[in-house]
Amino acid sequence: MINKAKVTKSIFREYDIRGIFESELNEQSVKLIGFFLGQKIKIIGGVVAIGYDARTHSPILRDYLTSGLNKAECMVLDMGMVATPVNYFANFVKPANIDKPVNASIMITGSHNPSEYNGFKITLNKKPFFGDDIYTLGDEVIANQDMVINDNAATTFINTKNDYINFIIEHFSHLKGMNKKIIIDCGNGVAGTVITDIFDALDLDYKSLFTEPDGTFPNHHPDPTVEKNLIDIKKELKGDFEIGFAYDGDADRIAVLTKKHNIKGDILAILLSSQMQNPTVIGEVKCSSVMYDTINRYGKAVMYKTGHSNLKVKMKELNAQLACEVSGHVFFADRYFGFDDAIYATLRVLELIKSGLDLDAEIEKLPKLYSTEEIKVETTENEKFAIMEKLKILLQNPPYDFPAIQNIIDVDGVRVNFEHGWGLVRASNTTPVLVTRFESTHEDLAKLYEEKLGRLILQAKEMI
Repeated sequence: MINKAKVTKSIFREYDIRGIFESELNEQSVKLIGFFLGQKIKIIGGVVAIGYDARTHSPILRDYLTSGLNKAECMVLDMGMVATPVNYFANFVKPANIDKPVNASIMITGSHNPSEYNGFKITLNKKPFFGDDIYTLGDEVIANQDMVINDNAATTFINTKNDYINFIIEHFSHLKGMNKKIIIDCGNGVAGTVITDIFDALDLDYKSLFTEPDGTFPNHHPDPTVEKNLIDIKKELKGDFEIGFAYDGDADRIAVLTKKHNIKGDILAILLSSQMQNPTVIGEVKCSSVMYDTINRYGKAVMYKTGHSNLKVKMKELNAQLACEVSGHVFFADRYFGFDDAIYATLRVLELIKSGLDLDAEIEKLPKLYSTEEIKVETTENEKFAIMEKLKILLQNPPYDFPAIQNIIDVDGVRVNFEHGWGLVRASNTTPVLVTRFESTHEDLAKLYEEKLGRLILQAKEMI
């Protein structure tokens, strides 16, 4: 019996489709998503590859999605449980057992969300399917939500995971037997489905934590941006291990840790791009000014919108070699395909170390700035963008005691630049919050910027 629960418009997000299993992502809604997305895939060739993460309901959603895609007369390829980078990789390699190229991929993943969540990351013609395309798809699904789609979970298996593992091993064969003690934490996500095979083949000296995929995440939540989720790996780094890597649930985000530093994505971008010739690097609005200032001395750094889809598109537009988010999405077009891949990023960091780069020494050469973590202001889906519009108005004529504004960058929310730092306020595209971050050359000024912009946010909330 098909669950004909009403399709919820809120599952259609800026970067992907995401919601709670059964109540939002159910048999009816997912079959319809498969069908109407399949119609678009059919136009560009009709061959779509599906992969899924470790969540217990991911195979169920795979079958629902496949039923819709089959009704749209697509050829559905199933790569099984894989990391998101493996799913992206399927767009760039032709499976050995298929005589047609892959035209699209869908990754079934809830990323780092709680275990009841799931979702779809979509690529068409090697490009992210996002923004207005997802919203239009949502309108089509909602307009046809009473349509009946019969079960048809027929697929053809492709071993993209094995192709990916072999590719990485070949491209990093020069790291074989590297003399460095490594600790990795897979967080019971899907990083463990590939990284241990790669490390074993390269004869690396490593220990792995929580490599067994388990969608209930029994050891800790798979979000390496949250400090409490790094307790286990930090404990190991107090011993003999010299470098550590932690991954989110679907292995497209990375945390890099030394004995001294938890290296965020923007600082990682400096280290990685320092070895490139005249690089163009795309950052997002949350990235430290240190990143932009440093990279602009030997290349070009461009500030753009947050979001993996936004950064992939901007990279292609500017022919950039690298892009990053503070949260640990790292995108390489230099020697790679331009998508965010935490496994590939791991090998590129190890490559830096093998070349003789001392990560801690390089970080300590950078100007000292005081940065807050992301501070989230709870609101609602309906109010968050309205608050941002009111805040922009208030910033045109701020209170008399507000720090002097040098300029405002509004590429994504508002990044308010002051004489000695900046403050950011932006509406999250995935959750009902405002995301803020503050940075200054002085700790007390960073706190002042946080306090003053915080007051304006409260005032903006009262205006709606």
